[in-house]
Amino acid sequence: MKSRTLVKFAAVVGLVAAMATTANAENLNIWQATLGESGQKTGEVSTEQMRRIIIDNSAIVLDTRTPAEFEAGHIPGARVLDVSQDTQVGEVLNLVGGDKIKALVLYCNGPYCQASRRLADQLAAAGFSNVRRYQLGMPIWRSLGGPTAIELGGVKRVFGQDKTAVFIDVRSADEFAKSSLPGAVNTPVEDVLSGKLKKMALPEDDFNRRVVLFGRNAMQARQFAEVLSKRPWHNIAYFAGAYELLESAVSKN
Repeated sequence: MKSRTLVKFAAVVGLVAAMATTANAENLNIWQATLGESGQKTGEVSTEQMRRIIIDNSAIVLDTRTPAEFEAGHIPGARVLDVSQDTQVGEVLNLVGGDKIKALVLYCNGPYCQASRRLADQLAAAGFSNVRRYQLGMPIWRSLGGPTAIELGGVKRVFGQDKTAVFIDVRSADEFAKSSLPGAVNTPVEDVLSGKLKKMALPEDDFNRRVVLFGRNAMQARQFAEVLSKRPWHNIAYFAGAYELLESAVSKN
């Protein structure tokens, strides 16, 4: 499993390098690059554009992967279509309240994933006129430091099944001393931001290991995720919920 993960990551790194070369040739940076496919019915957005869309909430972002994949890590603010493929177009129509000019951005598991292409084509054929794809998808989003949210179901699954995962409690040392998840380590985000804490409790034996961040709330956990966006750990997700909810769910796992 580990060797397959490394091979997959190496392929992503190679693709990012190729994108960087193309971007430089066109006087763009890597965040402005797209896959640049021809003959597609819908356009693409770059990583830079995707980040701006998330900040501005200027489009409905649809994760076209399975609910289980979505739970394990997704672009913040994205929605998953928990319906069968043959009813997805109808579900999107309900989601936008019948407004077919509503801005939509779809993504899935990277350049070679067909789910976002397939649904985008179906939506275009059904008369949706403002559909775009972030075709670079989750692998490139993660590789370029994009924040990734993990749902409660995903945390429970990782906690129960991935024995190599690292859980980091970003609350204060006092809060950590009172209670935390079994096996979690403490790196208070306030101490990191203030410069008080120089050494963070992060795995240095394998930068591919899954790292799950949690705090008092989603905002605190995401703060630390943003700090790590410029660091070499790429398999990071923050829990977008309250600590009490997480503690209760994991204790029943």
